[in-house]
Amino acid sequence: MVAPEEQVPPPPASAVERANRMSAANMIRSLLPLVVICLLVVGWQAFLHNPEDPVREIDLANTLRLADLRADYPLLVPDLDEEYRPTSVRTDAGNAGEGEPVTVQIGYVTPSGAYAGFVVSDDSDAEAVRGVLDGATEAGDLEIEGAEWSRSTTQRGETALSRVDDGITLVVTGSAGDDELTAVAAAVEPYAG
Repeated sequence: MVAPEEQVPPPPASAVERANRMSAANMIRSLLPLVVICLLVVGWQAFLHNPEDPVREIDLANTLRLADLRADYPLLVPDLDEEYRPTSVRTDAGNAGEGEPVTVQIGYVTPSGAYAGFVVSDDSDAEAVRGVLDGATEAGDLEIEGAEWSRSTTQRGETALSRVDDGITLVVTGSAGDDELTAVAAAVEPYAG
């Protein structure tokens, strides 16, 4: 009688091999370098961040220069001292074609740590203007540096100072006190580039 050949089991399917390698230990070993990298990035950012002064100032120059070039009106902006720190600036000048309205919004942290916002636009229906003045209650007029400003209280309960000068709407608002908002309004002058 002939000896039966030893039967060799067939090799496992490649899907089975892959499934066997997907163990929890292998997944942890794969994710560990990613977790370490993320922790290093977060630690580096925390190291660079000054906990005593969390305000990040920005440079207004490029945005204001673009708005000044595209606007059909003399751009008016506050010329404030370094105690008023700019933290945001936005304009639609990049998308504005010739003759189209241009709006500029600037946000400041005031010396008291409150917020003061400034908006200038040749479109009285601009969203930045309407967002502050729509629904605001008039609270009288006041003169600031020889110009008449309207004082109102916004729906958010903040003071808003506004004026229209030759079709250009100026708005100063925020959580800052009246003295700081008045200081922003008083500092408004033609942009000098």
